[in-house]
Amino acid sequence: MSSKRTLQLLSFGCAGSLLAGCGAPSESPAAMEEPASASMPAGNPISGEGMPNPNPVVTQNWGDLPEGREWGSTAGVDIDPNDGHLWAYERCGAGTFGAGAPVNCDNNPVGPIFKFDRNTGEVLANFGGGVMVTPHGIHAAEDGTVWVTDFAGNADGTKGHQVHQFSPEGELLMSLGTAGQPGSGPNQLNQPNDVIVGPDGSIYVSDGHQGQNMTSNQAIEQGLEAGATGRILKFAPDGTFIKEWGQIGVRHGEFRTPHAMEFDAEGRLWVADRGNHRIEIFDQEGNYLESRYAYGRISGLFIQDGMVYAIDSESGPINHPNWRNGVRIGPVDGDHITAMIPPFERENRVYQGTAGEGVAVDADGNVFAAEGPNSLAQAGGAFTKYSVQ
Repeated sequence: MSSKRTLQLLSFGCAGSLLAGCGAPSESPAAMEEPASASMPAGNPISGEGMPNPNPVVTQNWGDLPEGREWGSTAGVDIDPNDGHLWAYERCGAGTFGAGAPVNCDNNPVGPIFKFDRNTGEVLANFGGGVMVTPHGIHAAEDGTVWVTDFAGNADGTKGHQVHQFSPEGELLMSLGTAGQPGSGPNQLNQPNDVIVGPDGSIYVSDGHQGQNMTSNQAIEQGLEAGATGRILKFAPDGTFIKEWGQIGVRHGEFRTPHAMEFDAEGRLWVADRGNHRIEIFDQEGNYLESRYAYGRISGLFIQDGMVYAIDSESGPINHPNWRNGVRIGPVDGDHITAMIPPFERENRVYQGTAGEGVAVDADGNVFAAEGPNSLAQAGGAFTKYSVQ
């Protein structure tokens, strides 16, 4: 283990154990106390106990649906960079998702994509019916267009495993990948998780959802041999393939389910590497820069005003013991948590609770969680709003 990684783990362990400091043995207690109390917040960032919650007002079942529609699950929500309202999707009434689900957006071709008024939850736009099977990631770009990944394929092999770009009015402008034909080639996608447009207009797609379930070296080797992916693909603004990086694995620059992406103010690409319980940070050419380990088993990312909001929906008693679900909040330039929005309690997720998969923050600091299938049964609707007081 590298000395840098060891130091990170020791620092994080101090926060989790509520110790006053972790100075070298030669330091006096007085020298240890002041830096620790000044830099580390009170509370336990793993369990959430004692952590401040900046958004204590909870509105479940937030957002309207057209008459006759029923909530399904989701995993994505984003803020329109031009007017501040919410773009999101609802999986056409499907509580479960992926290939083989009894209900999806192919056999129930209602419009899955919504724009909601961030204050009232009123529907401002709704479109995308008949285009996809299972929406997964969503991104609202600076030019007003909306990008959505289609995570699964249909039985006929004619839809799915693509990324779609829509105008704000719902016109389909561009599609990446080969419809219904998953693969690892440059013009194929295989369970695309998320999409984001970079500062120069380049398009980035995080691809491959299976790696998070590969929990041994043998499973990883078998997954690679079978063509499973864990990669980032980069395309030109016109959709021309440029490059890709990554595969299923545990090394830096590898992924076990790159579930979400976000750019920070410096133009660095943050990737939620969910199966490896970390965030990997890259430049726009795919060069690895650094990692974050303090945020849990991350499903969604949002960065605003120098703060990282990372939502953990997947930590459980078996796959990530003791880690509590919820939204962890910390500074972009450090690897520590300063606040946490707690999850809902749930009996079958003992001690860890349940939280959404996607996260977004509006201009007033209100946090919106897109409720995935793990949390939908508790929330009863696809979105929860956590407001400031």
